[in-house]
Amino acid sequence: MNVIKTPPVTTKEGQLLGKVEGKVSVFKGIPYAKPPVGNLRWRAPERLPAWTGPRDALEFGPSALQSRQACIEGGGGDPGKMAEDCLYLNVWTPKTDPGAKLPVLFWIHGGAFIIGSGCVPPYDGTQIAARDVVLVTFNYRLGHLGFFAHPELEKEAPGGPANFGILDQMLALEWVRNNIAQFGGDPSNITIMGQSAGAKSVLAFFTSPLIREKNPFRRGVAMSSYVIQEKSVADAKLSGVAFAHHQGVPWQQATMEKLRKLDPEKFWTLPSDSVNAPSPIYGDSVLPQTIRESFEMGSQLKLPLILGSTSDDSSVVSSFGIDPATIIDKLGDLGGLIRQLYPDVSDDREIGRRMCRDFVFSVTPRHLATFHSHHGAHAWRYYFEYRAKMLAPRQPLGVPHGGDVSYFLETADHVPPTGDLFQDEDRKFTSHLVESLVQFLRTGTPGPVGGVAWTEHTAESDKLLRLDTTVRMVDDFEGPILDLAQLVMPLIDSFAKPPPPALPKKTSSSSTSTSAAKGKQRPQATP
Repeated sequence: MNVIKTPPVTTKEGQLLGKVEGKVSVFKGIPYAKPPVGNLRWRAPERLPAWTGPRDALEFGPSALQSRQACIEGGGGDPGKMAEDCLYLNVWTPKTDPGAKLPVLFWIHGGAFIIGSGCVPPYDGTQIAARDVVLVTFNYRLGHLGFFAHPELEKEAPGGPANFGILDQMLALEWVRNNIAQFGGDPSNITIMGQSAGAKSVLAFFTSPLIREKNPFRRGVAMSSYVIQEKSVADAKLSGVAFAHHQGVPWQQATMEKLRKLDPEKFWTLPSDSVNAPSPIYGDSVLPQTIRESFEMGSQLKLPLILGSTSDDSSVVSSFGIDPATIIDKLGDLGGLIRQLYPDVSDDREIGRRMCRDFVFSVTPRHLATFHSHHGAHAWRYYFEYRAKMLAPRQPLGVPHGGDVSYFLETADHVPPTGDLFQDEDRKFTSHLVESLVQFLRTGTPGPVGGVAWTEHTAESDKLLRLDTTVRMVDDFEGPILDLAQLVMPLIDSFAKPPPPALPKKTSSSSTSTSAAKGKQRPQATP
C-alpha cells in the first residue's frame, strides 16, 4: 500500500513528515524527550535536541515496558514494540495550517500506571479529528521506571521527584504547547482528558504546583478516577527498597549507579505485589500532597472539569485478583451496614461488586466535583450506562471499566467489543455524545446530549447526566449510598491499598560482603 506523505511540518526540534489517512493527517512516533535510559533513568525527562532534515513520523514509537498480555486484556490492545526508550507522541489533525486554531485534545491513557499505550486502537484519532479537533496521544514511563522512590535516589536529589511518569506527561504537554500550532491546533485551547490512571493524571495536573505555575491547559475530563489515594514517599521508599532487593540489590549495597544498570526487562517478572506497587506518589516536588487534599483545600486549578464513571467500573477489581464476595466480610461491622444499602441483593459477591463500583468509583466524581464547585470552579458529572444494543447481552452487569472510552473518542464503531455489533442507533448516540464533548473542547461548557442539556453540578445542587438509551439529568444520584461512601473514604482507601512491603532483613553475609555497604543506615519509614 502506497503511503501518501504530508507536506513537512516544522516543529521547534525539526521537520516531520506524516501520512494522509482520508481527510486526516497523522504523525506517529514523534519523540518529545531524550530517551530516559542509562544515566537518565529515574530522572526528570529532558528536552530533545533539534535534528537536521525531515524526519518520518509514519509509525508508532515504542510503548513503555509492561506486560503485553495484561495490556491486551485490559489496556485497550497490543502495545506493539516496547522499550525503555518510550517517550513518543502521536498527532491526528484535519489541517496542518498554523492559522486554523483548532481545539486540542490531549489524551492520557490509563492502565493502573503499569500498562497502556497511546497507540492502541480505542485511541485512534481519525474520527474525532474529522470534527475539526486535533488529538494528541502519547506514551509515558510506567511501573517502577515511572514511579520510584529509594533512599539512594533521595540522597542523589534531596526533595526531588518520584513521579517520573507524570513528569513525562507534563513535558509532552509542554511539547504540544510549543508545537501544536504547526499542526493546526490552538496552543491556548488545550483540554486534557484521561481514563482511570489517565484520569488520576488529569487530576494530578489540576493539583501539581509544577503545573499551576504555568497553567498550560484550559479544562479537563477525568473518566473513572478512583478513591484510592496516592502512595506516600515513605511507603514508596519501602517499596523501592523491596523492589531493588528482588532485583539483587539489597539496600546495604544499593547505589543509583547499580540501580540504573539493572535490566528493565526483568522488572515485569516480579511477584505481583512488587509489580503492582508503583503508583503516583505524594510528598515529592510533583505532588506535595494528595490529590483529594488539594481539592478539599481548594489549591487546585479552578478550571472547567467533567468527571464520570461507568455502571460496571468494578469490573477492574477482578483483574487485581480480588474476589468481591470476600470484601463485605473483611469490612466487619461496616459490611453489615453496606448490606443494608442494597436491600434487593442477597449475594455477597454482587453486593461487593456494587460496593466497589460505588465506594471506589462513583463517589469520586461527586466528591471532587462538589469541592471543585465549592471553591468557585465549574464541574459536570456523568454516569455511563449505554451499551450497544447487540452488546448488552454480553455485558449483563453494565458497562465495564474503560467501556466508555471508545464512545467518547468515536472509535466504538471500529474496535472490539463493539465494532462488529454497532447499529445505526448506536452511531446516533455516539454522535450526540461526541458533539457534546467537542463543544466542551471549544467553549469550556459541554453541549446537550441528544437534546438533553448537561446541567452543572454544584456544591448546593447534586446533578448528574445518566448516559443510557434514554439520556436524562437526575438529582442526588444514589444519594444515601454515596453519602456513606464519602464518609468512609479513608477506610476504603486503607482497605484497598496493599500494606507497604517489609524490608528485607539484614544478614551477616550481606552486611560484610562489600565495603560499599559500610556506613549505610537502614532506610526509615519517613521521607
